[in-house]
Amino acid sequence: MRSGDRYAAQNRRARHDYLIEDTLEAGLVLQGSEVKVLRTGQASINEAYADEQAGELFLVNANIPEYKAADRFSHQPRRPRKLLLHRKEMNKLLGAIRREGMTIVPLSIYFNERGRAKVELGLAHGKKKADRRQAEKDRDWQRDKARIMRARG
Repeated sequence: MRSGDRYAAQNRRARHDYLIEDTLEAGLVLQGSEVKVLRTGQASINEAYADEQAGELFLVNANIPEYKAADRFSHQPRRPRKLLLHRKEMNKLLGAIRREGMTIVPLSIYFNERGRAKVELGLAHGKKKADRRQAEKDRDWQRDKARIMRARG
């Protein structure tokens, strides 16, 4: 994500629960009322993931609440949303989830400088409990080390 981009939703838990191997940007097919809700920052992608349906990738279980002003023209909050990727990128992701048992998790949804909604996807392996503990130890050590260095001057 570049400096002009604005976050609409973030999945902060993803980097804790998964080991992110690769990230890439994808477009998102949205309805008008979904874009309005995203601009207010009310969406949640904490339980979301990307899955294959008929050779295409879809963002599943992302919660974008209904837009009250749209009334009867509003959208379904947890409907699958199509991801827009180049064929080469899609084949790479599909191959990884089929062969290696990896997961595609959304890390954030944001608007780029042109105002288009984009989703940052991470190709990930699930972390084991021991991996999470080790990551926490490393993070604590880095914090302590920085504190010691500041104290020395």
